[in-house]
Amino acid sequence: MLQLKARNKQSVVEPEPGFTILDLALKSKVEWGFSCTRGTCARCRCLILEGQEFLEEPTEAEDARLEPDELESGYRLACQCVIKQAGAISVTHRPYF
Repeated sequence: MLQLKARNKQSVVEPEPGFTILDLALKSKVEWGFSCTRGTCARCRCLILEGQEFLEEPTEAEDARLEPDELESGYRLACQCVIKQAGAISVTHRPYF
């Protein structure tokens, strides 16, 4: 189960390995702010509340854009955050602005 929380909507979908959090948010019609899908704008920044272990490691783009303390706290970029395997994952959209 993948629980997505954004300002306008919450949705629960099946996590699909190989897809990003942003892919699944858009697929389920959750309005998730983004501009670039390359990990440079950070408008898709999100907080992983549960299920870090079901996600791939942060990408180079995330390492370059997010501060080390953000990554330690569970922040990721939804466009870069790839699901590794199915499991209970809870994500909240937390843009800077």
